[in-house]
Amino acid sequence: MTVLNDYLVNGQRQLISPLDRGFSYGDGVFRTFAICLGHDKLAHIWSINYQKLVADCNVLGIVCPSATILFDDISQLLAVDELSVIKIIITRGEGARGYTPPAVAVPNRVVIKSAMPSFPSQNLTEGVTLRVCDIFLPYQSKLAGIKHLNKLENVLARMELQNSQIADGILLDANGYVIECTSSNIFIRIANTLITPDLSHCGVAGVTRQRIIALSPSLNLAIKVQKIMLDELMQADEVLICNSLIGVWQVTKLQNKTWKMQNTASQLKTLLEA
Repeated sequence: MTVLNDYLVNGQRQLISPLDRGFSYGDGVFRTFAICLGHDKLAHIWSINYQKLVADCNVLGIVCPSATILFDDISQLLAVDELSVIKIIITRGEGARGYTPPAVAVPNRVVIKSAMPSFPSQNLTEGVTLRVCDIFLPYQSKLAGIKHLNKLENVLARMELQNSQIADGILLDANGYVIECTSSNIFIRIANTLITPDLSHCGVAGVTRQRIIALSPSLNLAIKVQKIMLDELMQADEVLICNSLIGVWQVTKLQNKTWKMQNTASQLKTLLEA
């Protein structure tokens, strides 16, 4: 029987200590992605997620476990040909009370397997609705781009989405620039240029965002990373959101603005799955 939810802590089915700094202070990073053992085309997904995990750990000064160790953990949890969601959490490890990290820390690794969620088919065929969240993201350039464990702004923003017809919420920074959605990155298309927000001050640089930036020239789309005001987004020819689980969805409604369905999302989805 397939276990839909399972986890390992440092390679064992055990609990994590309450002295762990990830639990106490959010002192760690994480990555979430879909993977299926035995499918070579998803090996690239694992590779790029591991590279991002290492880079994020480096920002916090945490030694990331080797790819071999983490993949062994994944292999313990997954059967061959089982498509599942894997979440990897790396924390600084245990420490005494207080913010100062221990001089020598032993990182903890947690690998969690969850069932692949099912999304409404109309999200692909008819697009999705977004709203603009009331909470905004603060600037912290040191943490910008990384997927750290301090995600309370995203939690509070997600709590604003009481309407099940709203797929996600847009997060702005204090100056009104579009940064991301609560659980996805965002792109706008203006003519033949695909633009995604500059994340040098805040926000998460997702793996699917990175892959779309690399793949878009295949669709004869120029790529720009720059600041985007909400008014600019509302005037775009097309708005897209993406993450490692949903792939790419087109936004067809935001506030009083609607967009007709177009082809870019489906074309990018095909490229991502190829």
